[in-house]
Amino acid sequence: MEIFHLRYFVAVAENLSFSRAARQLHMATSPLSQRIRDLERELDQRLFDRDSHHVALTRAGTALLPIAKDILGRFDDIPWQLRRALGPERRAAYVGVVPALHPRLRERLAQVEARCAEEYDVKRWPGNSGNLLNAVQRGDLAMALVHLPVHAEGIEVLELLHEPLGALLPAAAFRGRRAVSLSELTDYTYVTSAPGTLPTYFDQIKVRLKAAGIHKEVNLNIGDYASVREIVANGSVFAITLLSAGDREEGEGGSVVLPFQDFSPAMATGLVWRRDRAEPDGDLHGLVREAAAAFLA
Repeated sequence: MEIFHLRYFVAVAENLSFSRAARQLHMATSPLSQRIRDLERELDQRLFDRDSHHVALTRAGTALLPIAKDILGRFDDIPWQLRRALGPERRAAYVGVVPALHPRLRERLAQVEARCAEEYDVKRWPGNSGNLLNAVQRGDLAMALVHLPVHAEGIEVLELLHEPLGALLPAAAFRGRRAVSLSELTDYTYVTSAPGTLPTYFDQIKVRLKAAGIHKEVNLNIGDYASVREIVANGSVFAITLLSAGDREEGEGGSVVLPFQDFSPAMATGLVWRRDRAEPDGDLHGLVREAAAAFLA
């Protein structure tokens, strides 16, 4: 006897029709009748009184029906019972990550993934700050590491890190220098990556550059740091990047990163999430609590 024999028996018993049961089971009537006869032979009991116009349960069939339903119910519950025995099901939680995230924050994010591994399958989702913030608002992302400032209704912001910014300059003109002033860059063109790829803080930087007499500006239609660096290496242009990016320029020869003498820009990075989802009865309460503890440790 196989489990499908009981499933076929219950279908016929509930429909009291071999043709209706066959349609329900997506099979032909003839093999269904054959499987019922096989079951009757194995049990040595006639389960149905049937003729060309009538199907009825016998006394043995009536007795078997609740037994078969109970067995099928327990059989169908096996996946759920197994999940319950193994503990709470892990849920996927996507965390947005901006480009050029500080290595220390990446390490802390890995700690969050480890601390929450039993309950959440934490996955990373790249994007710029604006898109990530919108995705958090929509509920597509659980949280996001974004560049500040951000302002959005219902969004909680935990500031994590301030990183100093410097000038990305052509090495031919500035190699060996320890710093640069804005007044030295008035004849240079300020170059940025594609609109929408930079944090809103860079709008404030533009205002400061114009106030210092730097009026020439060009926006590339690409958004990666390597492309900006290549343009700067050609000379006559400069960009603004993380001061720590100077470590990446070592030995490359085309560009250098220097701090400003008369300007102290800094990039702030924070963790954002929807306030309602982090409430005690929210679906992300545990994840947000663990993330805040890990990032502030």
